[in-house]
Amino acid sequence: MRKVFILFILAFNWIPICYGQQKTAVYLFPGQGSDKRLFDSLNFDTAFTIRHIEYKIPDKGTTLKQYTKTISKQIDTSQQFIFIGVSLGGMICVELSEILNAEKVILISSAKNRSELPFRYRFQRIFPIYKLLPAGFLLFGAKFLQPIVEPDRNLNKETFKSMLSAKNPQYIKRTIDMIINWDRRTNTKKIIHIHGNNDHTIPIRRVKCDYIVNKGSHMMTLTNFMEITEILQKEL
Repeated sequence: MRKVFILFILAFNWIPICYGQQKTAVYLFPGQGSDKRLFDSLNFDTAFTIRHIEYKIPDKGTTLKQYTKTISKQIDTSQQFIFIGVSLGGMICVELSEILNAEKVILISSAKNRSELPFRYRFQRIFPIYKLLPAGFLLFGAKFLQPIVEPDRNLNKETFKSMLSAKNPQYIKRTIDMIINWDRRTNTKKIIHIHGNNDHTIPIRRVKCDYIVNKGSHMMTLTNFMEITEILQKEL
């Protein structure tokens, strides 16, 4: 009887540990010019484990598909997982969904394939003017154009300015190259796409999305965080 009682106590204490390990991991993929601070205003249920993806400088000539395979090493596939990606992060999520079995893949302010990218990206694939420009100049141009292209960025001016300023110029140039030469034309249908109708970086007119955020810009995870949180809570 005593042995049975001891086994019961051990089993009782072991159960919560096991259940704690079964939390679904939500991996957050920031955009090209941002980092984990992009998600600071979003609220996630405590039932999930939140993990932030970090980007290293890709080698010269690395494709988005090749870069994604490097990123995949940050994913723990021993537990269930969900991907949420913004802009470039969303494109990486699309590629990852082809090689890893995520429960859900959610894109925000992004593109599911190259047909959803704006004309300027497709034009530069034919005429790669950016290759003639120094990496430092491209980073400077991104800093200069950001408040012009996405004016509501000024609602969180210091955060966006700090995130972009922290980027290495070579990282910016090589990720631009990856986006321009992205060759994906089809994608899995399990992707959930959230897009703003005031996104000037990836205009909505070419995007087929599941949720439209009114007045949402390319920066809407911070500037329209309440609407984004509501959608994510519904989907998760």
